[in-house]
Amino acid sequence: MSLTFFTIVLLGLACTGYVMGRRRAMALARSQTAALHSRPVYHGWYVALACGLPAIVIWVAALTIGDQLIESAIIASLPQELRDASGPVLNRFLADAETLAKGGQPAIDVTPALVAASERFGNLRTLEHWIGFAGALGLGLIGFGLAYRRLSTALRVRQPVERLLMFVLLLAATASILTTVGIVFSVLFESIRFFSQVPIFEFLFGLQWSPQIAMRTDQVGSSGAFGAVPLFAGTLMVTFIAMLVAAPIGLMSAVYLAEYAHPRFRAGAKPMLEILAGVPTVVYGFFAALVVAPALRDAGASIGLLVASESAIAAGSVMGIMIIPFVSSLADDALAAVPNALRDASLGLGATRQETITRVVLPAALPGIVAGLLLAVSRAIGETMIVVMAAGLAANLTANPLEAVTTVTVQIVTLLVGDQEFDSAKTLAAFALGLVLFIITLGLNVIALRVVQKYREKVE
Repeated sequence: MSLTFFTIVLLGLACTGYVMGRRRAMALARSQTAALHSRPVYHGWYVALACGLPAIVIWVAALTIGDQLIESAIIASLPQELRDASGPVLNRFLADAETLAKGGQPAIDVTPALVAASERFGNLRTLEHWIGFAGALGLGLIGFGLAYRRLSTALRVRQPVERLLMFVLLLAATASILTTVGIVFSVLFESIRFFSQVPIFEFLFGLQWSPQIAMRTDQVGSSGAFGAVPLFAGTLMVTFIAMLVAAPIGLMSAVYLAEYAHPRFRAGAKPMLEILAGVPTVVYGFFAALVVAPALRDAGASIGLLVASESAIAAGSVMGIMIIPFVSSLADDALAAVPNALRDASLGLGATRQETITRVVLPAALPGIVAGLLLAVSRAIGETMIVVMAAGLAANLTANPLEAVTTVTVQIVTLLVGDQEFDSAKTLAAFALGLVLFIITLGLNVIALRVVQKYREKVE
């Protein structure tokens, strides 16, 4: 039996408890919900949580503790030379034994010791699953029976159920906050290590980006050049081109859908437009590299312009197409939130429909539209795949959109690809770039939220 099957069975037990608890409450009240102290849905949740929560906790604990016990048992059964091996060698051997037990191909040669370890691993893992499942299922059935028998018309189940659900939501919120804090501090600490090797002034205002560690004394800076201005300039250029494409098209699409389109057309057109947001960015990258960039190069050659095969205008144009749904959807929501009383008042005073839209609706929705544009800018700044495939990797400080450029996100990916030493300035530069990118996007999001808050207060 697979791990997925056992998990589905335990979740099915919780769902069964919900259905049975709800039916039991309805039966006790003889379908008169007014006779119950709490609604039947709370009785269902009470039974579901009583059987499902302990079962899931035991199941997760059994898998966590069991994996550690399995690793210890396998290590104890290995030959002495393997037990005395260094940590990386032993960990590699255990990982290959697990891979072989799952039917995969190990990275090292298959030896009798590896085969024996994989067989033992498979047997112990199967035993672990069955023991954990039996304990979780047994505890779940006990909880189901106790909770089911306690159900009555006078049982107060709403308060404990809501408290438990509130606690779960609190844990989820706390986990997200701690994750964000962990990301920020990890990036910050590594950035501090980088700035201890490279002056922050040189990083923020330097005009040369060559992060490789120099192999000879006459190379640039003798230890690489970490001036990030070319990266910032490339990021701003690509983002600006993207917004030149996305802002007018998205805004005009939103105005048409919100003010002019027939409800039937709007019901079909808006989901089709928002499909663009679900297309993977790598697909946009292929489209930019294989279609848009050659077309721009040929068009430029026909009029005497030299357009690079990888250019900022190609990446920015396709990125603008990608973020059209963000601009359109957010602008449409802002336009729809404008009270109809403003439209009716304007039309009642003799204004035309066009005058009402341009002089009443758009000014009223302007804060929401601006917030949507700022969020779209944040999305464009953080894009990677399109720039990698269509704009290039060269840190070129230029104002010509027909030339190849690179962005902050692309360089972060480039610096962290492959086996890297996290003590060198080359690798630590990625964290410094990430910190700058985080500060910029955070600032844009804060501004957008402030604008939205002001807009809501104004409408209310």
